[in-house]
Amino acid sequence: MARTVPQLHTAYRECRLITRRAATNFYYAFITLPARKRRAIYATYAFCRLCDDASDVQMPREEKLARLDSLRSSLSAAYTGRPDGPVFTALADTASVFEIPEEYFQEVVSGVEMDLTKTRYQDFDELRTYCYRVASVVGLACLHIFGFSEPRAREYAVDLGLAMQITNIMRDVQEDMERDRVYLPLDEIRSTGYSVEELRQRVLNDPFRGLMAIQARRARAYYESGAKLMPLLSPRSRACPAVLGRLYSLILDRIERQSFDVFTGRVGLSRREKYLVTVQTWIRSLLPMAQHPT
Repeated sequence: MARTVPQLHTAYRECRLITRRAATNFYYAFITLPARKRRAIYATYAFCRLCDDASDVQMPREEKLARLDSLRSSLSAAYTGRPDGPVFTALADTASVFEIPEEYFQEVVSGVEMDLTKTRYQDFDELRTYCYRVASVVGLACLHIFGFSEPRAREYAVDLGLAMQITNIMRDVQEDMERDRVYLPLDEIRSTGYSVEELRQRVLNDPFRGLMAIQARRARAYYESGAKLMPLLSPRSRACPAVLGRLYSLILDRIERQSFDVFTGRVGLSRREKYLVTVQTWIRSLLPMAQHPT
């Protein structure tokens, strides 16, 4: 059933409000996009927010899983022309206009579901699957909104998502441990001489710094690969991923500068810093680059 213009306007407005309220780093990047693409990004983020909220709400695990199953059903219904509620109404329109595969959003649900069923990761291969589902596939969906012509853009979008999620994991190790979630690979914890019990006790020592240095090097390599995405996008679209990459890279810089001490306060950027990064990166993104779509 086709949505009327007023219905779509209301739906997208709700998605914008959700994004503005819940997104911190993301909102600054989103404002760099042209209006139509910006609305689509809001719809994409709002859906991801619904998934996160279903996982984080205080209720038994079985009920959370049931809520995620309900989101899966609502997503499938939206893709078959039966959206329920403003977020799915906007998402259905966005998916249709920008030809975003349903599987990307289903992968997001699977990633959030992993938070309810898996609290430890034996190695980076396992962790990469999680990072791909909660971050990289969102980047792939956004890539359809940005517009791209070269297939290798997908690889770079995936890598940028991995870099950002690894940075999140490094920043949030204490908060995650309080929920009995350990995203740092267990084999690397062991190989550096650290332990989950020390992590629980917030022990900051050389083994922990070595463990975090491994994550930082991995994230840096993915940031370097992710940066190759920007020349493949039009100037009007590339600022969004460029700002996101820059903001998260600066968070990683800050974590490294304080010798990986993520126990004494949450590492972040001030509103002023985010604003300056957005403006500076936006301006640079409009300059000619070595490669760009015709």
